[in-house]
Amino acid sequence: MCHAAGVAGAPKPGDKADWAPRVAQGKDTLYKHSLEGYTGAKGQMPARGGNASLQDGEVKAAVDFMADQSI
Repeated sequence: MCHAAGVAGAPKPGDKADWAPRVAQGKDTLYKHSLEGYTGAKGQMPARGGNASLQDGEVKAAVDFMADQSI
């Protein structure tokens, strides 16, 4: 939901300009920030999207889905 609306600086899927610097860091960094949480210049990402019950594979699949739409 946060990414669809751009809440707290979340890059919207398909926004190539916003995703480009994130994707350039590599999938491992995207996974780490998504799993552990991250605060940066453009906003913050709560760990596991704020849902502690999500499994690592589910979080990584969501990252892949959004990033792949944005490259």
